[in-house]
Amino acid sequence: MPTVDPNIAIMEFRAGPGGEEAQLWANDLKRMYTRYANKVGWKVSEINENTIKITGFDAYNQLQYETGTHRVQRIPITEKHGRIHTSTAAVVVLPKIISQDIKINPDDLEFQACRAGGHGGQNVNKVSTAVRLTHKPTGIVVSCRKERFQQANREAALEILKSKLWQIEKDKKNLQINTTRAVIGQAKRAEKIRTYNYDRNQVKDHRLNKNFNNLTEILDGNLEDLFLELISLNSVSSPA
Repeated sequence: MPTVDPNIAIMEFRAGPGGEEAQLWANDLKRMYTRYANKVGWKVSEINENTIKITGFDAYNQLQYETGTHRVQRIPITEKHGRIHTSTAAVVVLPKIISQDIKINPDDLEFQACRAGGHGGQNVNKVSTAVRLTHKPTGIVVSCRKERFQQANREAALEILKSKLWQIEKDKKNLQINTTRAVIGQAKRAEKIRTYNYDRNQVKDHRLNKNFNNLTEILDGNLEDLFLELISLNSVSSPA
């Protein structure tokens, strides 16, 4: 397997079914991890509206267990009758690949340039600096607009593509091994790993089978206790 950088985590936030409320929930999760990163002194940069890059000591090693479906139960701000809704968002955590083991055929790539939009000054808004990359064999699409120059965004998009291809290969190997040890802590996006219940001010981690009665603090980035238990669980469950 290629070598990964333990200090860089790429996090994607994908809204599940539920329209506007699901997208709001995905944004809330992005805010939660950004706040945690700020608390521990990590650097956060936005790759696009749904993806961030977190850089800091042991960032990927700590955040890798956050991959999976995060479910929320709350009254949406758009709800007129006070009813509690259930929505989901998928979080995907990828590492940065630092070896040359993953080979990509340039003929398999399709690049499109576009205007970045948002903040960043005249260069970002008026020049086509943003990049949309399509990997034709897999259909993976990556967009990047964080850099001021198109070439830098192309390179960043390629980095993310390598990470996604690495994850595909890792998932295949885990399925071949087909043991609980191989997949524990590496939840697929479809797996519900955590439920956030606003009415009870409670977060339940389904892998730990444990409730944390401080939802407000967790959403504000106080994830230390939860992460320590997950890391401990996976340390015990990992093969010798």
